[in-house]
Amino acid sequence: MNDLAFGKAMGTSTGGVVAYSSDYKTVNNNEYMTRHDFHSYVDGIYLGYKWQCVEFARRWLYINKGYIFNNVAMAYEIFELTSVRDLTTNIELPLYAFKNGATRPPEIGSLLIWEEGGHFEETGHVAIITEVFDDKIHIAEQNMDFKKWPDGQAYSRTIKAKVGVSGDYWLQCPSTGTNILGWMIQTSNADFAYVQPQVDKTKFNIKALQTATHSNSTTVAKIQNLPWLNIANEDENAFVTAMGGHKLYTSDQFAHNYYQITPEAADALEIASDELHLMFMQATDYVLAHPTLLTQFGLPEAILPKIRKSWENRTNQLITSRFDFAMSAEGLKVYEYNCDSASCYMEVGKVQGKWLQHNEVKGGVDAGDKLFKKLVKAWKKCEIDGLVHVLQDNDPEETYHALFMKSAIEAAGYICELIQGLDSLRKTKSGDVIDENGNTLRWIWKTWAWETALDDLRFADVITNEINETTTETTNANNHDLPLNLADVLLNDHIMVFEPLWTLIPSNKAILPVLWRMFPNHPYLLNADYALNDELKDNGYVSKPIVGRCGANIQLVSSDSKTLAEKTGYFDDRPMIYQQLFTLPKIDKQYVQISTFTAQGHYAGCGIRVDSSMIIGKDSDCLPLQIAFE
Repeated sequence: MNDLAFGKAMGTSTGGVVAYSSDYKTVNNNEYMTRHDFHSYVDGIYLGYKWQCVEFARRWLYINKGYIFNNVAMAYEIFELTSVRDLTTNIELPLYAFKNGATRPPEIGSLLIWEEGGHFEETGHVAIITEVFDDKIHIAEQNMDFKKWPDGQAYSRTIKAKVGVSGDYWLQCPSTGTNILGWMIQTSNADFAYVQPQVDKTKFNIKALQTATHSNSTTVAKIQNLPWLNIANEDENAFVTAMGGHKLYTSDQFAHNYYQITPEAADALEIASDELHLMFMQATDYVLAHPTLLTQFGLPEAILPKIRKSWENRTNQLITSRFDFAMSAEGLKVYEYNCDSASCYMEVGKVQGKWLQHNEVKGGVDAGDKLFKKLVKAWKKCEIDGLVHVLQDNDPEETYHALFMKSAIEAAGYICELIQGLDSLRKTKSGDVIDENGNTLRWIWKTWAWETALDDLRFADVITNEINETTTETTNANNHDLPLNLADVLLNDHIMVFEPLWTLIPSNKAILPVLWRMFPNHPYLLNADYALNDELKDNGYVSKPIVGRCGANIQLVSSDSKTLAEKTGYFDDRPMIYQQLFTLPKIDKQYVQISTFTAQGHYAGCGIRVDSSMIIGKDSDCLPLQIAFE
C-alpha cells in the first residue's frame, strides 16, 4: 500500500478523531506555508505539532475524555507524568503508569508508551488503546507509518497480548528494536501501578571541587601550568588572547576550581530544557496572535509585521539558545530564555572539556561534550544553499564566540566568511548587501542582539510604515556606496538571519508573565507579572528590564522589602517585569547559576557561571562543569 502525503487522512478512530499522515518529505508548501499552519488547535486549545504521535494522543483524549496531558518534547516522557488536566473544570486528575506485564491490563483510552530506541530513536512513541482483549489490543496512532487504514477499521494496527499465570498482562514488542514501556490510565486507583521514583532534590545540589594541584606534587603543578589550548586553531587562539592566557577564568582564585552535578540533575535539566522550549514557543505564538499583549514587549510598531513574517516562515528555524536556571535542593527554576545572541558557547562546548582533560579530572564526564556535535547537526538541517557570513562586533569575546560557531557551520559542510564590524559592507542599487569581495549576503549568523539593530532604528528616528526600505535608502536613495548600519543589514528582506527575528519575543522578559498565566504554578516557572503585586511583595521579588542583558538594572528585594542585590546599567529607561525571588545557591562563597544550551530546541549540554554577587553579569566567570559517574 502506498504512503499517503502529509496531512492526508489515514483513518478515523473513536469519536471521529482522524489520524493524518506525517510524512514531512511530502509537505505541500502551498498549503502549509507558515509555522502556524503546523500547529494543531481544537476549540482554540493547542494540541501539538501536526501530525506527530503526541498531537494525536492529546487530540483523542480531549475529544473523547475532555482532558489532556502536558505537552512533552519526547513521547517517552509521558510515562513520567502523574496527572492530566480536565479542561472544563481546570482540575488535575491522577494519571498512573503500568509497566508492560502489570496485573492491571490496559483500558480503552489508555496511553500506550514506547521508550526511545529502534524505530523510535530519540523520541519514543505514544498511541491510544481503542480495544482490549485477552490476546490482543487495537491501537490508534500517528507518525508510525503513513499508510491508509483498511476500510471500515477504526484503528491503525493490532498488537499481540498474553496473560500470565498471575494475571500479568504482556504486550508483544515488534522486532524493530522498539520496546513498550507500558500504559497510562487516568484512575484514582493506584493498585499495581508503577511507583514513579520520588525526586530526591538533594541530587540537585551542585558540588564545588578542586583539582589535585593543591597537593604537594611538584609534577602535578608543572603539568597544570603548561599551555593546554591549541593556538593553531583560530577559535582557541582567540580565546587565549581574550583571556590573557590558557585559562577558563578571569580570577586566579578559580585556577583549580570546578563543579560537579549528579546524573539525576543532568537528566532533570535535559527534561526541563526540552519542555520549557515548547512552552516558550507556545507562548510566542500566543503573544503574536494578541496585539494588545504584544504592546508589553516595547517593540517598535513598524517592526511587528516583520516579526510576524519571520515567525510564520517555518524555514526560519532557531539554531541554538540558552536557558538560565537556579538549581538546588530547593528545586529547579528557570530565570529566562536567551534565544538571541546567547554567550558562553565556546566555554561550555570546547574549553571546559579541554580544561578537565588537561587537569586530569576524574570521576565524571564533561557536561558540554556533545554541544559542538549537536550544533553541527542543527546546521546540517538548515536549507542553506550558499555562503554563510558570520557577523561580529570588534570585541575579543565576540571574536572567539564567532570563530567557534564558524567552525560548527563549516563542519556542517558550508563555506563561511567572518566579518568584523560593518565598514566593509555596501548596498547595491538592487537592494542587496555585498561584502568587500563582492559576495552577496544571503545567510547570516550574528553575535549582535536584535535589540541593537532596533536601537539603530529608534535612535535614528527613521522607522516608517515602509520598513522594507532601509535607513540608507531613506537617507539617500541615489547613493548606494554609503556604509550601512546594523538595521540595514539584518532587516534586509533578501537576507536570512540566524537567530531569526522572531526570537525577539521569547528572549524578551515580557514573556515571563505570559508563561505564568498560560502555565500557572508550573514547577519550572517563577511567578511573574508586569506590575508589582501583593503576592510578589510578600514573598520577595526581582525587578528586571524587559530587554536587559548581562544582569544590568536588576534588583533583588526580600520579603521584608530589603534590597539584597542590584546592578546598574543601560536599560533603566525600559519597562520592567517583576519575578518571584528564588536566589541562586551559594556554594563555596560563590553564587552559582547553571545554564543549558539547546540545538534546534533540544537539550545539547550545560555549563556553570559564578559570581560573588547574587546577580550573574557580563564579568561573571564560566567554570568547568562535570557530570559525575553514576
